[in-house]
Amino acid sequence: MSLTSTLTDRVDDVSEALTIEAVLANPSFPDALREAALKLVAMHDAAPRIVRYVADMQKWLLTHAILALHFEHVTDPSRPGLTAANLVAFMVGNDVASKNTAVAHLTEMRNYHLLLEVAATGDKRFRPLKVADMAEALIREWFDGHLKSLDTLDQGTRYEQSLADQRLLWHAHPRMARRLFHDPAWSNPPQTVDAFVRTGSGSNILHDLMSRLSPEGALEARTWVGPLRIGDLAKRYIISRSHAQRVFVRARALDIVGWELPGNGGDFWISERLIHDHRRWQATKFSSIDEAFQWARQRLSSGV
Repeated sequence: MSLTSTLTDRVDDVSEALTIEAVLANPSFPDALREAALKLVAMHDAAPRIVRYVADMQKWLLTHAILALHFEHVTDPSRPGLTAANLVAFMVGNDVASKNTAVAHLTEMRNYHLLLEVAATGDKRFRPLKVADMAEALIREWFDGHLKSLDTLDQGTRYEQSLADQRLLWHAHPRMARRLFHDPAWSNPPQTVDAFVRTGSGSNILHDLMSRLSPEGALEARTWVGPLRIGDLAKRYIISRSHAQRVFVRARALDIVGWELPGNGGDFWISERLIHDHRRWQATKFSSIDEAFQWARQRLSSGV
């Protein structure tokens, strides 16, 4: 089976999974999304040097492609495994990153021991790699955190099922990744979301902003979330103050965030447009995770 067919084969819907519209219509979704944002921020605080590998959209796509190649080979050794050459073929073929960017990302993850060489001989481009236990533990935490949030929408037991069978992650993750890679609703987010996630650590900043929303509050043209200092964000997310300021300059140019007073003073507000776009964008991910989870559960229960 070729790498292209492996990563782009048809994905059929699973009837039990929550659709995007069902997620958005659920009255518990704003609270579930806020809890998910708090979880992602907490994961950054616990391991900032590692979480930065998913801290913007390109890095998110690169890292999840790496994980998908790894888990596909774990569940089916006949599938192409994780090598630099396979990653480059996928990322360049899908116009996500250049060869140099893909190789640099993989090399950096290897240098931080998030990826390990299965065999240290031969051409580096074709050396098989595997995800380190530490990295798998973190993606499992991410996966299980989303399952918990999904459970709050329908009183499900996804999280308990995942704890009981670690293989669910291995099977579900690549399917989820393929769906999101080829779904423009996720990989090409709306302009409001894109203003944050296309820049280094911008995803972290966006999670932080969304975690400040009150789950009970009704959406208004401007939702006030209290004081916010750019310097504090820069320190927390290990970026320069000037970099953080540029993120907010782009967002303010779209009139989607702002401060009460000149000079970034007073309380901070988030626009209804940004909140709405972010919720729909995230609902795309939540629905894809649920579809992949339900598919993996059915696949494993049937003994395939």
